Amino acid sequence: MKAAIWMASGRGIALLLCFPLLALLIEAGLSPLDLLAHLWATVLPTYLLNSAGLVCGTVLLCLLLGAPAGWLIARCQIPGRRWLNWALVLPLAMPGYLVAYVYTDLLDYAGWVQQSLRNLFGWQQPGDYYFPPIRSLGGAIGVLSLVLYPYVYLLSRAGFGELAPQLVESARMQGYGHWRRWWHLELPLVRPAIAVGLSLVAMETLADFGTVSYFAVPTLTTAINDVWLGYGELGAAAQISLGLLALVGLTLLMERVSRGRQQRYQRQSLLQPTAALVLRPIVCVLAVGYLLALIVLGFLLPCGVLMYYAWQVWDGEWPAGLWDASFNSLQVAGWAALVASIMALLILFSQRLNLKLAWPRQWAGLGYAMPGTVLAIGILIPLTATDFGLNALLAGLGQPEPGLILTGSLFALIAAYVVRFIAMALGAIESSYGRIPPSLDMASRALGHGANSLLWRVHLPLLRRGILTGALLIFIEAMKELPAALMLRPFNYETLATLVYQYVKAEQLAEGAFPALLIVAVGLLPLLFMNHYLGERKS
Repeated sequence: MKAAIWMASGRGIALLLCFPLLALLIEAGLSPLDLLAHLWATVLPTYLLNSAGLVCGTVLLCLLLGAPAGWLIARCQIPGRRWLNWALVLPLAMPGYLVAYVYTDLLDYAGWVQQSLRNLFGWQQPGDYYFPPIRSLGGAIGVLSLVLYPYVYLLSRAGFGELAPQLVESARMQGYGHWRRWWHLELPLVRPAIAVGLSLVAMETLADFGTVSYFAVPTLTTAINDVWLGYGELGAAAQISLGLLALVGLTLLMERVSRGRQQRYQRQSLLQPTAALVLRPIVCVLAVGYLLALIVLGFLLPCGVLMYYAWQVWDGEWPAGLWDASFNSLQVAGWAALVASIMALLILFSQRLNLKLAWPRQWAGLGYAMPGTVLAIGILIPLTATDFGLNALLAGLGQPEPGLILTGSLFALIAAYVVRFIAMALGAIESSYGRIPPSLDMASRALGHGANSLLWRVHLPLLRRGILTGALLIFIEAMKELPAALMLRPFNYETLATLVYQYVKAEQLAEGAFPALLIVAVGLLPLLFMNHYLGERKS
């Protein structure tokens, strides 16, 4: 195909991904503002402040947890680095709402921790002592940070590991110590990768519903859900969702500004790995303890509690519908990862052919921060209109009506996952594109290669790591997605996430431990493969 066709395809895909947003804009514009004005005068400012506090707190804590871990693994020689390298990403396999359920069960007033403290110190009444409430904004920030910090860790680890050794050695020869080299050289060079990770954390936090709902923390996502399902006001829900999307746009803008001119310094040719630093014994012990604490709190402890629950209720038979839900989750997540990766590659390749064409990539990633319930609305509006129009057309032609072929099938659910998670593929592939200098494209053109040959022979071999990373991240997130699956799944169609939700909603967390552990187990396989394939250096 010619370059013009590739660029047109990138624009077309980006516009297609914007259809849910366009549907929300139309719905919001056609609806009265009475309910929105009432909410603004009563509870909406509180929801907005909670959302802002949740995002700021989670982003800051993920930065403090993920960036140092990435530097320690990529640049330091510590015992068990190979094991720690892959273990630090294990929390990505844990859905945030599952970790919230587990920690609430452990840390609430009736939980094991407070019961043990009361028995140990003889406390009788709640007023005898103070224990930070887990069902609070701070608790939500802590839980979300434990499962989202791997985004920052993965990208910062890759950035620190790909630093040109010539630059590091030059700084050392000029008398820069470890701390000055890290602050004045390494951190500024890796800042673009860290900014991408933090933007993913911010968008994921803005879109979270399960954790904040369980902790009773009112945010914009819970407001949208309450207005739609409680008041039955689809238009007001769409209007609030536009405010949430404004926060997303601000997040993306801040990420772009923070990267700025630093992007050009990422185009370094890595001929050999940077020499690992040898830490002093006491510092090494503290570093290993810090990394182990992340693994225990983010994965081992929640997973161990779920295994204990599963062992308690095991009666020799698997829960009903478990295997069907497992197959359904694998099917939907696999298709979503494949379709989203192809679309992201086409969008970014069209941008590569015309560097001034930036809007398709920016617009295509907006769906990441749309709450699942709002995304379901945006998906259902155009697909329902298409189904009804197609049925009316065929009926007018005297043909049998096919029924709801889009909204009544997996198409709607897969479409929602693609719109929701394509930002992950865009970020991963764009990061890989940042290490391919434009001069390589010009050299290929000078040798007579067209757009097709440039993509297949030059770009794809260099982008395979970014494509694989994005696809695996989408697969893992699609396995855990709950709100969109609840609203868009076909009749009598369960995924692992919806099956767990049914148990937890009925206060049967122990019975939901088996499907919860399957979500974790299925997410572990691609995570382990990704770390093995993308590992920067061997210990």
